[in-house]
Amino acid sequence: MTRLVIVVEKASDWSSYYPSVDVMSAMDYLRQPVAGDERTHVLNLCRSYKYLGTGYYVSLLAEARGHRVMPSVRTVNDLRRRSLYGVDIDDLNQKLTHFLPAGGRDTTDFGILVYFGETAYPALQDLARQVFESFPCPLLRIEFERDRVWQVSAIKPVGLQTLDDAQEDAFAEELDRFSKKLWRKPRTRKLYRYDIAMLVDPAEQMPPSNKKALKAFIGAGKELGIELDPIGKNDYQRLAEYDGLFIRETTASDNHTYRFAHRAEKEGMVVIDDPTSILRCTNKIFLNDLMVSRKLAVPRTEILYRDDSKGMKEVVAKLGFPLVLKIPDGSFSRGVVKVEDEDALAQAASGLFQHSALLLAQEYVYTEFDWRVGVLNREPLYACKYYMSRGHWQIYNHGAKGTAKSGGFETIAVKDAPAEVIKLALKATHPIGDGLYGVDLKQVGSKPVVIEVNDNPSIDAGVEDAHLGDKLYLHIMGEFLRRMERKRQGVA
Repeated sequence: MTRLVIVVEKASDWSSYYPSVDVMSAMDYLRQPVAGDERTHVLNLCRSYKYLGTGYYVSLLAEARGHRVMPSVRTVNDLRRRSLYGVDIDDLNQKLTHFLPAGGRDTTDFGILVYFGETAYPALQDLARQVFESFPCPLLRIEFERDRVWQVSAIKPVGLQTLDDAQEDAFAEELDRFSKKLWRKPRTRKLYRYDIAMLVDPAEQMPPSNKKALKAFIGAGKELGIELDPIGKNDYQRLAEYDGLFIRETTASDNHTYRFAHRAEKEGMVVIDDPTSILRCTNKIFLNDLMVSRKLAVPRTEILYRDDSKGMKEVVAKLGFPLVLKIPDGSFSRGVVKVEDEDALAQAASGLFQHSALLLAQEYVYTEFDWRVGVLNREPLYACKYYMSRGHWQIYNHGAKGTAKSGGFETIAVKDAPAEVIKLALKATHPIGDGLYGVDLKQVGSKPVVIEVNDNPSIDAGVEDAHLGDKLYLHIMGEFLRRMERKRQGVA
């Protein structure tokens, strides 16, 4: 099972808390590393993480010994670099003005303590959580200053010895809660070589994998000595427990899926979908420019800008009707509208501009079906034909009550798909990365064009696995295994 080791610089730093066999001094840890085959998590509570100081070496040697440690050396180094303090809180000034008495009229600076991402001030909880996710450290002080507007001036680690009685109580409470969340699940390491967290949302209406597919992934993992553990968005702090992260929830660059991917990559884990792929694939404007710059075939596309009526007329002159409007970050055919005339264009654009300052206008290309080519590590994995929903021009027909109907499908061997389609799909994913992608293409005659590249492609039991069956899941889990073995061997 997993062992938790709490490292303190001096025994007196723990004198306010109950004695525990899990607590050891920094010198003992440095001189006598924790023995045994069990997985070890180290909570480094040294007084300082100064470069080449005792606390720094605890984190450094913990990583050398294969222990999971908080804070990591990377976090320690990042905390020294003020340029990395950019915390994405758009309404920080408004939050702090309302938080402080009388709007903080006479206050020019102050700070708050953050214990494992928690603070005593609900109005600043979002900020505390985000800072902790960016700089995972047990105890932090966030300092603010005002020069006309409020801003974060410093983020500093704090030692236990500086806490007063009330703060010690708060730290103890959050430590207890955090440790139960992070190390709550004993693991029989003899059964599995590796552990992978599989991020899912059971309540998602159109998830990238159905329940049967998720079970198939878990089964394939077990065959290869990998335990796949389903986790949710509230399990962010458990990531340090795993060797890899497999995201089976619809990704977006502005929600928790990206934060999970980014944190996992920083922890040195194998990640699919990796954060770079999420950023590159979830914005259709970026993808269109990327494909055009690589001289890959795409439908004729123009960009519409909010409050630019002249530009809209020019787009109509270039593309004609019908045309298709798309918001940059839509998925599963959502945020995509077909328009037949100028009135419909103006109405549709007005609604979509509520979500994005830029829209894509694309020529309408009619086909009975779209190709979807699955690509993993720059190799074709599967090929599907997705037919349009009956009586509709898209694969998915979203009903008024939030329901969606889809057309039929046909899954074939990669070798039986048109060579031009497979070749273009591989070219489309090459500048994005070596992850798992689903490339959507249309084929008019013998000429295929790229519609988009998905970083989080659908893999549903009974659809994408219709040709390969269990081999599809084994192939994907096998790629995880290959990458984790390379990391263990120190191969980039």
